[in-house]
Amino acid sequence: MNLAFKRLIALILVTFTATALAAKDPADLEETEEHPEITRFPGFYIDNSKRNDFNEFQFASKANPDDGETKEGKYWFIDYILKEGVRQPSTVELIRNYENAFKKAGGSLVRRHGEVAVFRVPRPDGERWVQISVDNGGYRYQLHIVDVAAMAQKVEFSAGEMAAAIKATGFVALNGIVFDTGKATIKPESEALLAEVVSLLKNDRQLKLSVEGHTDNVGDKKSNAELSLKRAESVVKYLEGKGIDARRLKSAGKGDAAPVADNRTDAGRARNRRVELVKF
Repeated sequence: MNLAFKRLIALILVTFTATALAAKDPADLEETEEHPEITRFPGFYIDNSKRNDFNEFQFASKANPDDGETKEGKYWFIDYILKEGVRQPSTVELIRNYENAFKKAGGSLVRRHGEVAVFRVPRPDGERWVQISVDNGGYRYQLHIVDVAAMAQKVEFSAGEMAAAIKATGFVALNGIVFDTGKATIKPESEALLAEVVSLLKNDRQLKLSVEGHTDNVGDKKSNAELSLKRAESVVKYLEGKGIDARRLKSAGKGDAAPVADNRTDAGRARNRRVELVKF
């Protein structure tokens, strides 16, 4: 085996690709996970990890840490500790391996100071920032990773915003409570907005709401009216299951009788498929 091939094998151990999936090591602590595209240096186990769909991290990219660049996006933190009996790598060896891997992926070293190094790596839809921090001369190291991206808004209205709308107009229209096609089954992605509706009702114990379902004009009017009522009833049942007194709620189905947008377009039909909370 020639030297070039040996170096390639060593590099593959820490390089990442868009399709690679990180293997779970039996030594890793429970409920920890590795980044799906950035593998560990051989001989380490995961002591702690965290993953957020959206977070921010200030990278040590400047001489003054307080001036470091803060990046936002999908965030990972992984804390690695050397396994017992395994040869301890040096700080330089750890950082250089990651640096070589990132450079092969088109990335670059932003800054290195002692045991901390920051890298920027291009991605198809943006860029990835990585910080490696080595402790105890290579016995332990940590990765902070941010895939830079804007936050995906998951809550259409907060409880406070809904309260303000109801106070001003007597109702609020919600498009974020969604259902299976042609059914009254609430989809899981509605949970965040429904939680805000629960907060709205718990914050104002005197508030009573009529939950009114609306559809687009696809299908016949009778079916749409029936479907909109069943969907409204599903929302009421959900709220009751979260501790809201049934006497504060009622349901109604408006079908396609009250459009707020043009049913001839996809965007218009999407706006017409809504749940309105009406004060009574």
